[in-house]
Amino acid sequence: MLAGILSLAGTISAKPIERPRVLISTDIGGTDPDDNQSMVHLMMYSDLFNLEGLVSSPSFGSGSKEEILRMISLYEKDYPKLKKKNPMLLSPDALRVLAKQGRKSLMPLKGYAESTEGSEWIIQCARRQSDQPLWVLVWGTLEDVAQALHDAPDIESKIRVYWIGGPNKKWGANSYAYIAKNHPNLWMIENNATYRGFITDNDKMELIEQYKGMEADQNRYGTGYYDYAMKGAGYMGHDFAGYYNGVVKMGDTPSLLYLMHGNPNDPTSESWGGRFAPIKHSSRRVFHGQTTDHDTIPVYSVVEWYFKGPRKKDIAEDSVCFIATIDKQQWAGYYVGDGQYVLRYSPKAPARLSYTISSPIKKLNGLKGSFVVDDVWPGKSDANDYPLGENWYSDLPDRSQYEGKWQGAKTQRKWRQDILEDWARRWQWLKQ
Repeated sequence: MLAGILSLAGTISAKPIERPRVLISTDIGGTDPDDNQSMVHLMMYSDLFNLEGLVSSPSFGSGSKEEILRMISLYEKDYPKLKKKNPMLLSPDALRVLAKQGRKSLMPLKGYAESTEGSEWIIQCARRQSDQPLWVLVWGTLEDVAQALHDAPDIESKIRVYWIGGPNKKWGANSYAYIAKNHPNLWMIENNATYRGFITDNDKMELIEQYKGMEADQNRYGTGYYDYAMKGAGYMGHDFAGYYNGVVKMGDTPSLLYLMHGNPNDPTSESWGGRFAPIKHSSRRVFHGQTTDHDTIPVYSVVEWYFKGPRKKDIAEDSVCFIATIDKQQWAGYYVGDGQYVLRYSPKAPARLSYTISSPIKKLNGLKGSFVVDDVWPGKSDANDYPLGENWYSDLPDRSQYEGKWQGAKTQRKWRQDILEDWARRWQWLKQ
């Protein structure tokens, strides 16, 4: 008996007996169709959750609530077969009433704007009487979560956020900065890189255009998974082939996996959604003027450049008045008053990056600079950091758990085969 007990050391605990309350905030329908893949996974495992909301928070692109409803209609075609195997799966109609529209653009510098149907729904769900917290799983930027916290600060203690950050943090740096500054006691898992352990062939799937060249192989847990598990499996199986040729990315799915196997109350323990460490600060670096290669910042940090310019009375504060090009993408710069202009950015990966500013304001136009991004998050503390409370967790800093440049990714990768095999059994229901 003792040997049996000892053999369990380091394994994950059983599935939670009580189904967790879950609300999803997704940028489905935007620029990255991995949310469509994750939505299929969610619907096929809906029996494991008390699902309370499906909020469309696209921030940019063509994402909308209608894309959620389209995915539900697809699920509806397969639902009769699925229901025979698992009557606890949610019905299509039960899913439809949960779909809400959130913000369709990025937040301004201050990190909040106007309430949306989605942000109001987050508040309503969070305030429901329950012995359980509401798990808010964020698959995109934090725009609607930031708005909800701004409008109803009392919900801070009622929700737990599992956020897929990294690139989403880059796009949503303003909403993130608002939360980190004003709600440091939020219960948060900030997954900036751990989720990459779930992505098939990470090196080839970094950029969208690289997916096109990936061919199916004999590895049933790699690019061969579609042929192994999904091919011929109903309407959803057919639809899945339209996302990256069926190659599994699903970078948002680890938020669900975290609640499926493991102890959600302890982010430091093993789970299908990764293992995390508490962090006491969120890195923020502030520069007054241009930077060079001698300036190094922690990966995933919030970095701000303040530039001096003319005092303007015809530009409202928090207004976009210049554009910076960084890594072939454009970022808004703002006027904050008193002749001060600010650019905020968050790098998604270690790199050497440069920037060029264009603006109708002559003193800003043409400014250039560079900086170096190291591979450790949150890195050494700095006077400008956001101090955090007792329940903010992020990627494990142990070097042995890096997968290449991705911090903590091995804590996710180790469960990938088990996860995909479990899902394959559910796909089989649609083949019978």
